[in-house]
Amino acid sequence: MATPTPATSASQQQLFESAVDALNTLFGSHPGFRAAHAKGVLCEGTFTPAATAPSVSRAPHFHDSVPVTVRFSDATGIPNIPDTDPNANPRGIAVRFHLPGGGDSDIVAHSFNGFPVGTVEEFVGLLHAIAATKADSPKPTPVEVFVSTRPNAMKFAVGTGSMLVPTSFATLSFFGVNAFKFTNADGIARHARYQIHPVNSEARASAVAGPPAPDFLFDELKNRLAQGAFEYKLVAQIAQPGDPVHDASISWPDERPLVELGTIKVSSRMADNDANQRRLIFDPIHLADGIELSADPLPAARSAIYGISYARRNAQR
Repeated sequence: MATPTPATSASQQQLFESAVDALNTLFGSHPGFRAAHAKGVLCEGTFTPAATAPSVSRAPHFHDSVPVTVRFSDATGIPNIPDTDPNANPRGIAVRFHLPGGGDSDIVAHSFNGFPVGTVEEFVGLLHAIAATKADSPKPTPVEVFVSTRPNAMKFAVGTGSMLVPTSFATLSFFGVNAFKFTNADGIARHARYQIHPVNSEARASAVAGPPAPDFLFDELKNRLAQGAFEYKLVAQIAQPGDPVHDASISWPDERPLVELGTIKVSSRMADNDANQRRLIFDPIHLADGIELSADPLPAARSAIYGISYARRNAQR
């Protein structure tokens, strides 16, 4: 079931609209495509829960296997960005669990363990700073000024800027940077963040030999699936006392406990891919019973922003 959408004030709606405007200003307007992570592909598969999953949450898909829809993507709102472009990092993954009896539960994650900011206001400010920074901008540039007072944004910029071109989506790890509240059948509640790790992690990120084609990641994925399915392990990183659950820009220490939730098996590329990509919207507040929003403001804001982008791209078709 979807978590009820928090009431949106006029000022919040204006802020969410401005976020989509800023994305379109930065990446250009591309009718029919998402404002962010525009270049993508939809796949189908199954999720099989681990024996340890019910200890984290009573959510139905942590008890029984369910079908999943998985979308892989490059960053930016540019639908034809070359896979070799550094701005295509971090790569994205979105997973929709099709729950027994109807309903869905979604995960939205990317290939860097962190997020540059913790609020929508800061996110819009970052987008404006990036757009205002030109090749001939005097030092410090607008984006340098922005990150200079925000160490987590600087960490994100340095981290994503140093990411190598991956050899395959199938060998990447992904991180859900937002915290959620998980409750099991015994009523025990804990906060956690999702992580998605490849079962086959060899060559997780390495330099590409020779000049790869602009769509080589998507071509590699198609060829890989023609040979058979591949898998990821879905895990929950469990927050400990004092870990912030309200700020996506603060990553939790690597030594935090990880509990295996199950296996995501990606089996095939979805038919009618382009049409289905325009139709589908992955919503971070589509949550099953046993999973709730935390104090992190970004999932609800992202839901609203995705909804605005969805409405605009369908109106432009």
